[in-house]
Amino acid sequence: MNKTLITFFTVLFCLTSSVGWSEVMDDLVKRDGLYYKKFSDVPFTGKVDGQTQGSFKNGKKDGLWLYYFNNGQLSFKGNIKNGKQEGSWVSYNEDGTKDSRNTVVYKDGKKISD
Repeated sequence: MNKTLITFFTVLFCLTSSVGWSEVMDDLVKRDGLYYKKFSDVPFTGKVDGQTQGSFKNGKKDGLWLYYFNNGQLSFKGNIKNGKQEGSWVSYNEDGTKDSRNTVVYKDGKKISD
């Protein structure tokens, strides 16, 4: 029984510890329009963390993306769908206040309004 319990917890630890891992943009390379982990031929699916935060699906940016200034304040945020900017992108000042002059709306990666 003890061996079974130890094996169970070992497998559980391995599975749960790998789920929380994320990369940073410097861990990825872009080839032919897709992002890959360095030294891999499989398009990256997962999250990046750090000064640039977001998700990838099959090598393309997808979902909410956040970009930060060096001081840690949010610089801008917006959504990306299938590798293309989509919807409103909001800019912020280095002090953290919203920059009302720079909200841009995108449709399928093309700017449609300021």
